[in-house]
Amino acid sequence: MNEQWKFFQGFLRQPGQVGSVIPSSKALEQHIVRQINPQTAQTLVELGPGTGGTTRAVLDAMGPNARLLAIDLEPQFIDHLNSIGDARLLPCVGSAIDLPALLAKHDLAAPDVVFSGIPFSTMPRDVGLQVIEHVWANLAPGGRFVAYQFRGAVKRIGLEVLGAPSVEWQWFNFPPMRLYRWDKG
Repeated sequence: MNEQWKFFQGFLRQPGQVGSVIPSSKALEQHIVRQINPQTAQTLVELGPGTGGTTRAVLDAMGPNARLLAIDLEPQFIDHLNSIGDARLLPCVGSAIDLPALLAKHDLAAPDVVFSGIPFSTMPRDVGLQVIEHVWANLAPGGRFVAYQFRGAVKRIGLEVLGAPSVEWQWFNFPPMRLYRWDKG
């Protein structure tokens, strides 16, 4: 319940930056893990980890030498992630637009996977476009970008840069979520 309360407080502080009033369901977390396949990735990036439910699920599935860079605008969410205590996790306060600089700061290779719960529907279109462009430019060849959203803004913006995504639904979440996936050839 403490995690849900922290998440709700984050939503109240920054409703345009937190995508929901409650954290992701366990079903959604496991669906994301299946989509991103963290077992084979060496460098992963999470945009908008919130209180870390999905972060923990991904860490549980990651290899021992993989690294997960978790970027959030909300300092209290990052403080909460720091309490996880996993050396593979690199929580940092920042914007998704800062992805290239944050990868360089932490001396990380191009990510194999970027996954995102940030609400593209509440950000200005040009900011969403910059985020997607930075994700795609920094993603390793053969990499994967997955965005889980309950609205379709990321799909509309992504079509311009990445082409059509594959789309799956996760109904066992409130609200139900769509998972949009783009693979970089």
